[in-house]
Amino acid sequence: MEEDVFCKIIKGELPAYKVFEDERFLAFLDINPKSKGHTLVIPREHYRWIWEIPYFGDFFETVKSIERKIEKVLNPDFIELKVWGMDVPHAHVHLIPHYSKEQNEENFSSLAEKIRISNA
Repeated sequence: MEEDVFCKIIKGELPAYKVFEDERFLAFLDINPKSKGHTLVIPREHYRWIWEIPYFGDFFETVKSIERKIEKVLNPDFIELKVWGMDVPHAHVHLIPHYSKEQNEENFSSLAEKIRISNA
């Protein structure tokens, strides 16, 4: 099987603005964000579909933890969770903040650091 872009990010072959990482999961800013703070959360081990992840509950506990960090740092009106999977064949979820006011531009590196160090 050919490696997908997320596997290459995990291996460090492609850059990413990481907001969280541990031995099982990785979260990083989407390079084509729907909004400021749009984050992808993935398992490090390759699974094609979300329901294949054997530690499904832990995955979503991590997603919830990252959502809280985004909420604390960016204060959106709400954060939408999307489970898409057709573009990249690697299990992942999108956390997409929504705002009633237009957000200022901020570089990815600075934004990733703020979310990463948040103690939410």
